[in-house]
Amino acid sequence: MLRDRETVRNGLRQVGQILVAAAGGFVFHLLDVPAAWLSGSVVAVGLLCAARRAVPMAPGLADAAMLLAGTSMGAAATPEAMAAFARYPASLMLLALSVAAVVITSGLWLVRLSRWNRLDALLASMPGALSTVMAVAADRNASVGPIAVVQSFRLAVLVVVLPSVLFALEGGQGGIVFGGMAMSALSLGVVLLLGWGVGEVLRRLRMAAPLLLGATLVSGTAHALSIVDGLMPPSITTFGLVLLGCFIGARFRSVDRHALVASMPAAFASFVLSIIVASVFAFAAAGLAHVPFGTALVAFAPGGLEAMTVLALIMGLDPIFVGSHHLARFLGIGIALPMIVSWMGRRRRA
Repeated sequence: MLRDRETVRNGLRQVGQILVAAAGGFVFHLLDVPAAWLSGSVVAVGLLCAARRAVPMAPGLADAAMLLAGTSMGAAATPEAMAAFARYPASLMLLALSVAAVVITSGLWLVRLSRWNRLDALLASMPGALSTVMAVAADRNASVGPIAVVQSFRLAVLVVVLPSVLFALEGGQGGIVFGGMAMSALSLGVVLLLGWGVGEVLRRLRMAAPLLLGATLVSGTAHALSIVDGLMPPSITTFGLVLLGCFIGARFRSVDRHALVASMPAAFASFVLSIIVASVFAFAAAGLAHVPFGTALVAFAPGGLEAMTVLALIMGLDPIFVGSHHLARFLGIGIALPMIVSWMGRRRRA
């Protein structure tokens, strides 16, 4: 009887925490904050942690968060987006080099001068793909707080400062906004089931964030081959982001608040190095792809897919060029990062 009461009490706490996370996401949505449902839910649950009211997320809910996030990520790999990749091979190659250069430059600073460990430095230095980075960080018990500070600071400064910079540059032309209909219930169910199956196989192989990677691979392949059409329904996508934000935010239960403040100098240095490196590669890509530098700069900026694509639309830049480059980085990091982290873990144990 006592065990049943405790189970009910824990269940109610989980539901209450998810509702708090959703409220935070809704407030950020009203304020037009980029990645509102994810960032708002992280902040809301982070505040619960500060008030010592947060509870660890149930394993089943954490798995659901990873599965939904991966399915949503993979749905962006439409045939139209894949076709856009073929039009910009040289600049996409430069993008890959830019990501590597940003990670190496920022990572070396964080390891050598800020005295971070290599895993935390790698995750903090990854440009964009915040949901993937934070999911892997939480999965591998990395320093979620400082990593979130570096990642969030970078995105916030880009969104606030970059428009002013672009006004001084030559703009691009308007274009097509990415969009699509929602997946059917049957298609979504099959993709989720297969993603879970692949994720469980990857879990046995000791991959980082296995359900996230498995769902991304299944959903991305199905959409790229036109086996499945459409995005996840907005309500389910939003619920997945809230769950993921709740999962990430709950990790702040063990974070020292003084350590967050201490992370700000590292965040500033990482941002400056990242934007300098990205700007150099953007300048080269502008010449190769014959696009304005402002367009290339937004495409190479180390920010999130949603925020940077919306920024391109607001500034009258080419959203196809910007969106295809951020999507390439988003999917590339989503697939490569868990593998890199797993390799680092095996190397450490060897």
